[in-house]
Amino acid sequence: MSLSRHAPSSLAPLHHLALGACLLVSVSAHAQDDASTTRWVSDSLNTYVRSGPTDGYRIVGTLTSGQKVTLLRSDGNYSQVRGENGSAVWIPSRDLQDVPGQAERLPQLQQQVSELSAELDGINTTWETRVQGMQETLDSRKTLIDELQTARSALDSELSQANSELRELQAQLGEENQQVLMRYMAYGGGIAGAGLIAGLILPTLLRVKRKRNDQWV
Repeated sequence: MSLSRHAPSSLAPLHHLALGACLLVSVSAHAQDDASTTRWVSDSLNTYVRSGPTDGYRIVGTLTSGQKVTLLRSDGNYSQVRGENGSAVWIPSRDLQDVPGQAERLPQLQQQVSELSAELDGINTTWETRVQGMQETLDSRKTLIDELQTARSALDSELSQANSELRELQAQLGEENQQVLMRYMAYGGGIAGAGLIAGLILPTLLRVKRKRNDQWV
């Protein structure tokens, strides 16, 4: 905390201008006066501090935005705080906030961002590994499917060729059966014709032989 001396008459307009331009930060409804006494000057301004709890008291210095102070007590619209140098001064209560300033939170936020970034990188690496594994599995399955389809196509071709050869063999067998049947029919017809001829010639020969025997007698 910087406690530089200023003349009240010359700095009063600046004080009112700063108060009018500041960002109002309200204390949480559940926060009690006897809770944590740690406060921070609002990030939105550098504010003047006074020697008493009203605008009528003289300005005794300034507090910079985000500066850490200890809340001693409140009186009306003002709060008495103790800075790092140990001096107790009064500041408008609306110029205090119960969360650390941006300058103090920034390293913590950066640390959190770094931790989250590392965690996200780990998650990203894990997912990339899993996706790569799944892709490799898909590729191997696709290769296996392609091989099976190729083998099936070859088997289909062999089956089609075997069916074609079977039809040709069946056609040849049908022709051979017809030829065998024709031969059997021709052979049977020849036997029947020979039998018929023998049946016609044999009685004639017997009659001729008998007639000759009768002449010799």
